[in-house]
This record gives sequence, C-alpha cells and structure tokens, in this order.
Amino acid sequence: MNEKLADYRLCLGENEYLPLIVGGMGVDISTAELALEIARLGGVGHISDAMSPFLSDRKFGTHFQADKGKKFKIYRDELVKPEVKWGYEDVYRASLNHVRDTMDHKRGTGGVFINVMEKLNMGNPRETLKARLDGAMDGGIDGITLSAGLHKSTLPLITEHSRFRDVKIGIIVSSARALKVFLATSSRVNRLPDYVVVEGPLAGGHLGFGKDWANFNLRTLTEDVLQLLKEEELSIPVIPAGGVFTGTDAVDYLRMGASAVQVATRFTIARECGLPENVQQTYILSKEEDVEVNLSSPTGYPMRMLKSSPSLVSNIRPNCESLGYILDAKGQCAYIDAWHAAPVGDDGKKLPVTDKMCICTHFMNYDCYTCGHYVYRLKDTTVKMENGEYFLPRAEHIFNDYMTSVEHKILLPEVDRETDPASPDVSVSRKTVAAR
Repeated sequence: MNEKLADYRLCLGENEYLPLIVGGMGVDISTAELALEIARLGGVGHISDAMSPFLSDRKFGTHFQADKGKKFKIYRDELVKPEVKWGYEDVYRASLNHVRDTMDHKRGTGGVFINVMEKLNMGNPRETLKARLDGAMDGGIDGITLSAGLHKSTLPLITEHSRFRDVKIGIIVSSARALKVFLATSSRVNRLPDYVVVEGPLAGGHLGFGKDWANFNLRTLTEDVLQLLKEEELSIPVIPAGGVFTGTDAVDYLRMGASAVQVATRFTIARECGLPENVQQTYILSKEEDVEVNLSSPTGYPMRMLKSSPSLVSNIRPNCESLGYILDAKGQCAYIDAWHAAPVGDDGKKLPVTDKMCICTHFMNYDCYTCGHYVYRLKDTTVKMENGEYFLPRAEHIFNDYMTSVEHKILLPEVDRETDPASPDVSVSRKTVAAR
C-alpha cells in the first residue's frame, strides 16, 4: 500500500493540520508570504524572530537599528560592549509589527508559527527574549517553536501572559536528554509542550550537536524521543526534522509514530522564499562536496552551509552598535575578537577573517548560504531552462508534491511559458524523477 502524507493529520489540541511544517529560516528566508501560503494550504508555516528590528525597519519604515546605532556609537572601537544592548520596548514593537502584519493576512485552515531562538542574546538575553515572546503572542501568532537552546528559563517569562495556555508552544531538541531537561522545567509551571521537533544532524544552519554531529542520525533520535515520552506516559506529538526530502521520507517517520515532519531545504527555492534569486540558483547548482559543517558562527554552534558563502572570506567591521544581535550579556562576541586579531595586508586593509563571521551583517545581506545536507538534490526537484537557469517553483507545488509523493518520486513543476519564455517544453517538465 502506497500511503501518502496527505493520508495523515497533525492534531495539536483542537486544531487539525496537514502534517507538513515549514521551518522558520532566518533572517526572513521563511518570509511571511511563505508561511501564509503554507497555512492557506492547510499545513503549518513558520516565520522567524531573528533580527526582528531589522525586518521592521525594512518592511514598515521604522528606524530601530539606526536609532540604536546613534545611541551607542561611542562604543564603536571597544572590544567589550556591556552597555550596548537592545531594550524591551523596541524589540517588543518590532516583533509585534512583524507578527501582527503577518497574522492580519492569514487565510485558510493551517497555522502560522514563529521560531524563537534562546541564543539570540541581543546584549540583553532575558529581557529581549520576553519581548519577542510577548510581541508574538500579542500579535496573534498561532504557535511558538522554541529553538537554539534548552529554554530552561523561557516559560516562566510568560506565565502571566493571557495567552500562555492558549498559544501552541513547542520545543526543538536534538536528543531525548535535552527534551527531558525541558520537560522538567515545563512541569514546574504546569505547561507541557504541545509538540516536540526532533532536529537531526542533516539540518541546515545551526546544529544542536558538537563536533561529533556525524555520529547521530534522525531516525534513532526520533525513536529515543518517542520512547522517552512513552516512559513518561505523555502524549505529545513528535515531529522529525532535518533531511526529510520527499513525501515518502515523511511517511516513513509517521509510520514509526511521528505526528508530522518539519522541512525547509526544498522550500529555499520557492518563489515565496526570501532568498535572492541568484542565491537560490547557487543552491540548485551546488554539489554534495560543496556543503560543509564549520564553526564560523560566533554562537559556538556548528553550522551547515555552502563553502562558497561570502561570509567565510569577509573582513567586514563589526557593527554591534546598530546590530548586536549576538552580543552576550557581557557585551562580547567571538567575531569582534577575531576581527581585531586579523592581520593587515600590504594595502593597509584587514585580511579576510576565516575562522568566524559577522553573523548579523551577513544574515542581513543573505551572504551566509546556510542549507540542509541535501541542498545538492534541489536540481532534481525542478527543471533547467534554455537560459541555463533553473525554474523556481511555487510553494504550493512543493507542498503538494510532499503530500502526494510515493516511492520517493518527485513531480517536477509545470513551467508557465508566458511568464518564463525561456522555459523548456511543458511535456518535459511534467515528468517525475526518482530521488537519489
């Protein structure tokens, strides 16, 4: 029997969704447009809370970053910047702007969730985390997925919020042990998670593992989490993520007891995705050997990206006064140290900093090509046009392919020759291909 993902449903309390979740890729790679389209189709789409003041400035004409830069410009040459920090009010307003505008445009039966990262310190970790959570809930978000950390102190920040028990709350973990830590914390405020995302080592961006990430696999991690919940007699939906490339992959996990899957890489080339088109083409053209896991992130987490990322050969000056999203509570960032220590060339300019990157600036400029391990398979999901570029499908096509895939086959998109005159014949583009 060829079961399809569309045969299953994800139930979160009173809400029922198609069991496909698109992860919250920042900064604004998972755009509001992408999340809203997934929700319209009946799934769950994420936006990201990464650098919400930047997004608010770009989308709504606010001046949070510029105002912050003026306020703290006297600290530009300091190695340690404890005074440079984001405050609750600006972060709250920026988060509220982003979420409220997204939710005002929501249509359909699906959900719009937000990815909230604990390690986005902003020089003021506790206060700005609360601001992002409050802004998301006040903006009407359907769900909050807690990521990038154990979140041992997160739930107590919002216990008094009127939506604390109304909004869906989930946690991303990379082990049963990490989940056990969060469950102990959540039990103290009598608020268990509504779902658990198990992110494996093939995911894109920051990984929840050490240098030994290659010793783990998503299937075993998912089994461990399912077993822990069984032992604790807890009925919490489990959602594997990282390397789920076809609908058939997804069905395999649902058969073993998962309730849905979370995906991202396939949607990086969707038209609704926030990546610039030239970067999307770079993703499609990549080969397996072009992908690496490195320690260039100043957060200390391993990070998967393309070796061609401009962020890996940059000597850009830190701009923590305007940005400073990664500054810790002491006003420190590993990139500041690396930049100041970088040698100067014969032309008097800093040589490229290769061991760390200015994650704020490069994420803002889409110069860090984070990706899942299977990014090199994207060329198998679309068609090459006569001009040498690859067709960028709509999110609806990718979503429906996940829903209906059997035997790991991928349905190639139908190219509209009126909007893409250089496209190949439709008869070619309608063929299915078997994923490698």
